[in-house]
Amino acid sequence: MSITETHGYKVVTDWLSSKGYSPFAFQAETWEHIFQHHSGLVNAPTGCGKTFSVFLGAVIQFINQHPETFRSSKKNGLQLLWVTPLRALAKDIGRAMEEAIHEIGISWQVGIRNGDTDTSERQKQKRNMPEVLIITPESLHLLLAQKGYPDTFKSLSLIVIDEWHELMGGKRGILVELALSRLVALSKQQGTQLSIWGISATIGNLEQALEVLLYASKKKGYIIKANIHKPIEVLSVIPDEIEKYPWAGHLGIKLAEKIVPIIEQSNTTLIFINTRGMSETWYQTLLNIAPQLAGAIALHHGSIEQELRLWVEDALHTQKLKAVVCTASLDLGVDFRPVDTVIQVGSPKGVARFLQRAGRSGHRPGEVSKIYFLPTHSLELVEAAALKKAIGETAIETREPLLLCFDVLLQYLCTLAISEGFKAIEMFEEIKTTHCFSEMNEQEWQEVLLHITQGGTALQQYDEYRKVEIENGMYKIKSRRIAMRHRMHIGTIVSDAMLKVKLMNGKFIGVIEEWFISRLELGTVFTLAGRNLELIGIKEMTVTVKPSSSKKSIVPSWMGGRMPLTANLGLMLRKTLDVALTKKAKEPELKALTPLFELQETLSHIPKENELLIEHIETKDGFHLFVYPFEGRLVHEAMAALLAWRISRKIPITFSFVMNDYGFELLSDQPIPVDDSNVYELFSIENLMNDITQSVNSVEMAKRKFRDIAVIGGLIFQGYPGEQKKARHLQSSASLLFKVFSDYEPDNLLLRQAYQEVFDQQMEEVRLRNALSRILKSKIVIQFPQQLTPFCFPIKVDSMRENMSSEQLEDRVRKMQQQLQ
Repeated sequence: MSITETHGYKVVTDWLSSKGYSPFAFQAETWEHIFQHHSGLVNAPTGCGKTFSVFLGAVIQFINQHPETFRSSKKNGLQLLWVTPLRALAKDIGRAMEEAIHEIGISWQVGIRNGDTDTSERQKQKRNMPEVLIITPESLHLLLAQKGYPDTFKSLSLIVIDEWHELMGGKRGILVELALSRLVALSKQQGTQLSIWGISATIGNLEQALEVLLYASKKKGYIIKANIHKPIEVLSVIPDEIEKYPWAGHLGIKLAEKIVPIIEQSNTTLIFINTRGMSETWYQTLLNIAPQLAGAIALHHGSIEQELRLWVEDALHTQKLKAVVCTASLDLGVDFRPVDTVIQVGSPKGVARFLQRAGRSGHRPGEVSKIYFLPTHSLELVEAAALKKAIGETAIETREPLLLCFDVLLQYLCTLAISEGFKAIEMFEEIKTTHCFSEMNEQEWQEVLLHITQGGTALQQYDEYRKVEIENGMYKIKSRRIAMRHRMHIGTIVSDAMLKVKLMNGKFIGVIEEWFISRLELGTVFTLAGRNLELIGIKEMTVTVKPSSSKKSIVPSWMGGRMPLTANLGLMLRKTLDVALTKKAKEPELKALTPLFELQETLSHIPKENELLIEHIETKDGFHLFVYPFEGRLVHEAMAALLAWRISRKIPITFSFVMNDYGFELLSDQPIPVDDSNVYELFSIENLMNDITQSVNSVEMAKRKFRDIAVIGGLIFQGYPGEQKKARHLQSSASLLFKVFSDYEPDNLLLRQAYQEVFDQQMEEVRLRNALSRILKSKIVIQFPQQLTPFCFPIKVDSMRENMSSEQLEDRVRKMQQQLQ
């Protein structure tokens, strides 16, 4: 029997046609698979109805099971569990679902459960679970920490992981994998049928994403692709005058006046800024140059208090706002239909992120997604041309799943030990059904159990690490104090210590990182949530401020600010430069850059796709070696350290180095011996791991990684709300544990994981190896320009940033530009 013959299908399609819609082919296909109890992954462009492709499948299924009573049947238990990565998504998805439920006429309740859900609402859900629960991965684990949780899920038939491409490849994705393994095992014990569906927009490795998602269920999965062409129009904001000596950051603000007409011509515009600090600057700048926008423009980022964020999201829906300056906080899935224009300020650093943001506009099938690209320095126009090329070739990034993250596993086992407890042999088999832990061996499992029961080999003497007790073969946490502490720290997002910012009357404004605020003197004026605030005092975890009318203020910076260029965008950049100054350069961005390219070619060289450019330049600062792999700042940091180490082994020489997304600089006070005779040897992949470990302070980097791992794994308690430990105290206790493990248990699981994360994430070791292999097959072109070139100038400016205020830097750069020209 096909779904089209069922009562549920007729009810839902009648409702759609009453609104003038009919289902897309991919939606009907998904409904058919859900009807057959299959699992899979829906892949469709943003704004094409992915949510309804799965949600309405669950509605149809319910109507078919209760054909006579579906309108009156209440308190049916949890039917649909919807896991979403962002709190901002939950409200929006819930609103769309409630509207559909009301109009179709089924008496379902929709509940939301995340960090913003108040206690009374949680208690209500505990007594009577809604039919649909929209939840974050962390809150799902909090449900698993409740006694009697198997009853909560006994009626569950469908789990949906929304924005799976965003979760996979991070530790929150592992929280999802572990929760799925538990729910799959429960459904087998209870004899119920459970379907698992993922929803994903832009990802390059769809098949692998499906495999990771369904690993625990061992079911065949189906990929449903929406063959809907979503037209994307990319328009670059080209400066009136191209700087031949560009430098990062300053140009964007100078172009702010060019976007005022774009905002005024559009219904609603989202202006995406890469960092929270710059979003504050942009918001102020737009208000200064276009005072007519006051009241019609708002600011949205993760450090602004929740009430204001929710107001902005509602005002977008109801078209009260003309523009919103935002960060990645509005990246995903939020369906703001009035948005018809998106402006991306500066490099999006990746093709998928750019597509995701473009999809925020024209958020309906058939509508054009319009995105403007505004460069923050003239060389970024090459990225605009590269992005167009990447969209044409659908060169979208992959997300690699993480393996053997023992810190998340330790946390998860304590979560289960609080509620129902677990048996070691059964749990070992269950955890091995996840992709992340499928390769875990018996010895590693025994180490994990030793960790939660005794603190591992090195910490056996300390009672506070003896969390889990074994009783009749069941592993359980019996101490109420340990259980309470654990519940408060479920999750894998470890941020730097955040302090609350409040006015003297107690009104909450937002949060700021401790490292930033601790450097400010009392009386200093800084900007937060678009307001200038004077620092009055800091007590415990609260910063007290008062409004300031001062025109000058410091813009905060947050640690999460700098994302590296992705490998795909790097490849497209190299391909785009390959045609610069040729007849194939048809893009307006490349034509506009002709003066810069001509100067670069005259002074040095423009590298082709199969070339690596190296420039030797001598200035009064010393001897510079500039290298341009176009592989992103993390790879360049590791590559610069590697080259410096390999050169210094040959002759005694010291270096300082600096890097950006396009290349890096080595600076020394003596000539740097790199020439045709030894250059390929320097980029060799022989002894790579050993040389990297020697070349960077991997111990110090691992120590910093270990802090996060120790917090997630429950070795460090971050304090109760309102009395959180300071970040430096956390770091010192993590350093102490790191030393204890290094001295007494060097093979410790968490210690090994810290080093592995440094190589995989901090240095992107796989990508570094691939980049070196590519360079060895390329032609290395060594040039000796007589002065700084357009390509090296932004790197040189970055090396000066550390020691100068922004005004001093601007003056110095202007003088350098005049001298060079």
